[in-house]
Amino acid sequence: MMKTSGKKMNMSDAVREYVKDGDHIVFGGFVTSRKPMAVAHEIIRQRKKNLILESSGGSMDGDLLIGAGCVEILLESYMANSGYTPVCRRFKKAVQENEILYDDYTLDVQPMQYHAAALGLPYIPVKNMLGSDLVYKQGISEEEYRRNPKLPNKKYIIQDNPFNPGKGDQYLLLPAAVLDVAVIHVQYASADGTCRIEGLKAVDVDIAMGATHCIVSCEQIVSPDFLERDPWNNDLPKLVPDAIVEAPYGAHPFQCANFYDYDGMFLREYDKISADDEAFARFLDEYIYGTKDHSEYLNKFSAAHLASLRVKQGFGYVPDLKRK
Repeated sequence: MMKTSGKKMNMSDAVREYVKDGDHIVFGGFVTSRKPMAVAHEIIRQRKKNLILESSGGSMDGDLLIGAGCVEILLESYMANSGYTPVCRRFKKAVQENEILYDDYTLDVQPMQYHAAALGLPYIPVKNMLGSDLVYKQGISEEEYRRNPKLPNKKYIIQDNPFNPGKGDQYLLLPAAVLDVAVIHVQYASADGTCRIEGLKAVDVDIAMGATHCIVSCEQIVSPDFLERDPWNNDLPKLVPDAIVEAPYGAHPFQCANFYDYDGMFLREYDKISADDEAFARFLDEYIYGTKDHSEYLNKFSAAHLASLRVKQGFGYVPDLKRK
C-alpha cells in the first residue's frame, strides 16, 4: 500500500494495520542508535506472534520481542546493548534453549541483502563470509529454508564468477531480503511521508525501500515546507512510508542524534533484569503491558530525568552524562 498524503497515524493503529502474525519484519537503527523502541513496545502490547525478525545490529528491540514470545525465527548478525550487555540475555537464552530458530550473518552481509531488496534484485553476489563458519555451519536447516514460505529456499549459493569461470574466483550469492514490514525511527517526518534522518543512517533507507510496508516513528512531525527548505538532507520520499507516527523519545533508552543521549541508568538496570526470567516478566508488565501507549511509558520516568538526556546544543550529546 502506498499513500501520498494523510499518513499520520497513532501507534496502535499503525501496528494493527501493518504488522500481522507471522510477518517478516526488519528493524532499523544500529545497536544503541536510533532504534524504533516505541514501535517494538506496541508490537509486544498487541501480542503479535510467530514473527520472522531481523536487523543489522540488533539490541534491546529484538531482545524484548524475543523475550515476550513474539519471535519464531531470527536472522541476525549481532545483538547486544553495547557497553551494557555484551550479548542480549533473552536472545541468548532463546537460542541456547531452542526456543527460536536462528541463523547468523556478518554485519557487512545483511546490509547487502537489504540493498538488493531496495534495488528489486532477487540476489546479490558478495565475497563476504566465504571461508567462514557462517557459511558452513547453518543455524537453520536446509529443510526449514525449503519449507517456510517466508524464507528463501537456501541461505546462499556458492558460484564461480561467470565472466571468469574455472579460475577459483568464487562468490556467495545471497538472496535479497523479502520483507513484509520495515520499522524505523527518524528525527523529522512530514504527515505526507517525507523523512529526514540525522546522524548514522545505518540500513534504514534500504529496508524502507525494500519492504512491502514501512512504519516510521519520528521525534517530530514537521511541515513539508520545513523539509523542502533543505531537500538534500531528506532521506525518504513520501511514497515510501505507509504510516508516520509521532513518538518523542521513541528510541529511548537509546540515543537519537541531536535530540537525546543514551539512558545509561535504565540500560544498566535492564542488564540485571533481563538475566532473570521472573524479573524480566515483571519488567514487561510494568513498562509495556502495564502502559497503554508510548506516552504512559514515558510517564514512568520523571520529566527531570528525560530532560537530563537532552543533548547539549552544538555537541550532539550530553558531555557529563554518566554512561556506566
